[in-house]
Amino acid sequence: MTLIKKIKDKKVNFEFNKEYIKVVTDKIASNDALFITNSFKEMHPADAADIIEHLSQNERESLIKLNNFKVEPEVFIEINESVQSEIFKFLSSESIVRILTNLESDDAIKILENVNEKDKNDILSSLPPKDRFALLESLSYPEDSAARIMQREFTAIPSNWSIGQTIDYLRENKELPEEFLEIFIVDENFKPIGTVPSSKVLRMPRETKMTSVMSDIPFLIPVDMDKEQVGNMFENYSLNSACVVDKNSKLVGMITHDNMLTVLKEEAEEDVLRLAGVGDEQITDGVFTKTKRRFNWLLLNLFTAFLATWCISLFGATIEQMVVLAFLMPIVASMGGNAGMQTLAVTIRTLATNDLTKNNFTQNILKEFNIGLLNGIIFAIITSAIVQLWFQDLRLSLIISISMVLTLVVAGLFGILVPVSLKKMNIDPAIASSVFVTTITDVIGFISFLGVSAYFF
Repeated sequence: MTLIKKIKDKKVNFEFNKEYIKVVTDKIASNDALFITNSFKEMHPADAADIIEHLSQNERESLIKLNNFKVEPEVFIEINESVQSEIFKFLSSESIVRILTNLESDDAIKILENVNEKDKNDILSSLPPKDRFALLESLSYPEDSAARIMQREFTAIPSNWSIGQTIDYLRENKELPEEFLEIFIVDENFKPIGTVPSSKVLRMPRETKMTSVMSDIPFLIPVDMDKEQVGNMFENYSLNSACVVDKNSKLVGMITHDNMLTVLKEEAEEDVLRLAGVGDEQITDGVFTKTKRRFNWLLLNLFTAFLATWCISLFGATIEQMVVLAFLMPIVASMGGNAGMQTLAVTIRTLATNDLTKNNFTQNILKEFNIGLLNGIIFAIITSAIVQLWFQDLRLSLIISISMVLTLVVAGLFGILVPVSLKKMNIDPAIASSVFVTTITDVIGFISFLGVSAYFF
């Protein structure tokens, strides 16, 4: 595959005003492809992609269909994935093939992942055999595996070469990546044994053997390793790049730090969206698509709300005796819910980064218990003082104090126990935890508050 060169000499704009977008839409309406093409060439690809994303769907369609206008590969990869899928509908097969063959393999794979199966097969059949084979092999691996984010373009040399041989090879070989930070050293079976920074190659005498200046590879990344695990390795070892090997430990690709920045960003966004129960929702999704994605969790939340209501109904007689209890119940439930979500957010993050292990699990449980207890005591004092000033009732102040401590302790414990339990059951804790934690803290809050009230009254 031909590699695109990183654009460094383009003007960067961090925000486009409405007037400029209006100029572009006017040029689309007047079929002025030359103006738009020249404008995009003068700016950074990410900014050109930003303009395309800010256009309406009809305007994007008109732009893509303009005569003499072509979406450049370096612009296309910067476009939001959902918009990419939309644009694919308007591109000819020749245009798609041109884009893919001018991208690095990891970018080409990322684009193909968002294409439906029929169009994907048509596109692959139009690619050169070498590119088609490479992409098909990558697509054969699981979606979240290292093989899907690795690039097959890398620089590797035999272990018996000298610095001089390496430099001559780098200068003469036209199929090497445009940019690379590390050179992999491989043995006679093409198994990686070390790396050498490209900067070190330039500073050493020509007769120096590459093996004498190489660094050992701390670990090899299997093609089927989960990309989130790969991200944790990059973060822990501060890597610039890492080699990917097949089942025979042969070098088949490399993963770079910019790949991992994208992965970590996507994982963080995914966790946030899943905690809110909206899945992989995109801003370009339609009303019905978004409604469908949100419906299931809202429905589950409705049932759990009825469960909390049923718990309240068990103490109907107590509430009738002292109606003021109904005023104060939301305070306890709200504090418990917020405390539980705080612990849950921290736990989800520690699970994602593998910081929460069997060795420190008990310690973290005790820590959350102590945090809940300390916060419970502090807020018990605050709320009881306010309730006493408001209602002038010592029993009521004591009730809400006890309930506050119990609720915050339980909220902290379940904020960590729920996601850990779900993970052990092979259920993504980021998806299901929030509903269960919210329900548990609501139920415990109501039962503790009304149960203590029933005892005193």
